[in-house]
Amino acid sequence: MASVEDIIRQLGGPESAAQRCGIGTEAVRKWRQARAIPARHWPAILATTGLSLADLPGGPEAPAPSPETAMPADSTVPEGANACLVLGDGTLLWGRGFGAPTPPEGSAPAEVCFNTGMTGYQETLTDPSYAGQIITFTFPHIGNVGTNHEDLEALTPAARGLIVKQDITEPASWRAERHLDDWLRGHGLPGIAGIDTRALTIRIRDGGAPNGVIAYPADGRFDIAALRARAAAWGGLEGLDLAAEVSCRQAYSWDEACWAWPDGFARQTAPKHKVVAIDYGAKRNILRCLASAGLAVTVLPATATAEDILAQRPDGVFLSNGPGDPAATGIYAVPAIAGVLAAGVPIFGICLGHQLLGLALGGRTYKLARGHRGANQPVKDLATGKVEITSQNHGFAVDPASLPANVRVTHISLFDGSNEGLMATDRPAFSVQYHPEASPGPSDSHYLFDRFVALIEAHKGGA
Repeated sequence: MASVEDIIRQLGGPESAAQRCGIGTEAVRKWRQARAIPARHWPAILATTGLSLADLPGGPEAPAPSPETAMPADSTVPEGANACLVLGDGTLLWGRGFGAPTPPEGSAPAEVCFNTGMTGYQETLTDPSYAGQIITFTFPHIGNVGTNHEDLEALTPAARGLIVKQDITEPASWRAERHLDDWLRGHGLPGIAGIDTRALTIRIRDGGAPNGVIAYPADGRFDIAALRARAAAWGGLEGLDLAAEVSCRQAYSWDEACWAWPDGFARQTAPKHKVVAIDYGAKRNILRCLASAGLAVTVLPATATAEDILAQRPDGVFLSNGPGDPAATGIYAVPAIAGVLAAGVPIFGICLGHQLLGLALGGRTYKLARGHRGANQPVKDLATGKVEITSQNHGFAVDPASLPANVRVTHISLFDGSNEGLMATDRPAFSVQYHPEASPGPSDSHYLFDRFVALIEAHKGGA
C-alpha cells in the first residue's frame, strides 16, 4: 500500500495534487494529517497515477478503522478557528467568522462563486443578482472603504454569505458611515475569513461552482455531519426562479439620476421619453442611468403581464438584471416579453433580461460551468470590432446556436466565446449579457443607454 506522501509525490506535489483533485492545498494537508485520502478523490488519483484501489490508504483492502479513529480528522476545530465552510462534496475549510453568527445548521445553502472585482464589495453584496450565492472575493482588502447608504444597489443584500482571505479591513474612507462587520450583522449576513481564496477560486474555475454552507455558530459547536448533509442535499440554482423573490411588490416611479461630484445624486426633471423597467432584481444604478439618459422610469414587478406593461403606454421597455435560472423565470416572463415584442415597443435587456429576451425570441439558455463575475470581463462588439471591459454577474447564458434566423449575435465573451449580446433584425429589440451601468466597474458600456434612447426615437419617428 502506498503512503499518503508517496501518492502526493506521484501527483506532482501538494499544489498539483490539489489541482488534479479539484480541492485546495489545505485539504491535501489534511490528507497528511489523517494519513488517509477520502474516497471521493480516488478516481482522480487512480487516473493520474495508475495505482489500484488496494494501493490507496483507506482503500477496500485496508483494515476498517476503529470507532476511536473513524472520526474525520477535520472535525476537530483548529486553534483560532470559529467558523467553517462546508462544500457539497464534503470538503471542510476552517476559518474565522465575522458578520452575523449563523444558526447551528449553518447559513442557507448556496452556490459558491467568485468575484474578481477590486472595488465595489458593497455594491456586489447588495446586487440582487447574487441571490442564492455565497461570494468568494479574490481581492484581499475587503472592508477598507466601510459601508454607506449611497452605495447600496438594493436595501438588503441578497447574497447568502461571503468568503475572504484576510480579516476584513478597518474603514479608511471619508465616505464610510459604518464598519462592514457591523453592517453585515445588521443584515444577518455571515462571512468567513482565513480561507485560501486562490485555491478555492482555482477549484471553482476548474471544477465548477459547488454548493456550500457557512457555519459560524455563536456557541462554537459544529455538527459537521449535518452541515455536510445540508450542503450536499441542496439542488443548486438550476430550475430556481429567484427573480420573484428579489423583485419589487408593486409599481413605483424613479427619477433619481447618476451621482456626480460635488452635488451627489441628481434628479431627472425634464424626461423626453417614458419607459417601463421590469424589475427581475434591478440595481439602483441601472435605474439611475435610465433617468440620466432622459427617461421617465416606471418600475413594475417581475410578474407583470404584457397587459400591465402596455397599459403604461411606454415608449420603451427595459428588462433588468436578476438572479436564478432564466428558464424558470421565463415561465411567466417570456409571455409578457412576447406580448411587448408583438406590440412593437422597443426593448433593451441586460443580464437576466438579456437571457429572457433570448428565450422570448425563440432561443434556449444553459448553465455555465463557473459563470462570469467581476468588473474585468472583455467583450467584443462584432459589428465594430471594439473590445469593451465590462462588469458582469451571471451563471447562465444564451445558446447562440438556438437563436432563429431573425436574431443576430452582436457581442461575444473573449474569455470563453459565450454569447454576450443579441438583437432582433425584424423588430426593435436588443440586449447584452453584462451590466452597462458599471457599478462597480468600468464605464465602457454606457453608450448602450444612448442606443436605447436612439431606438426609441427612431421608432417614434417612424410611427
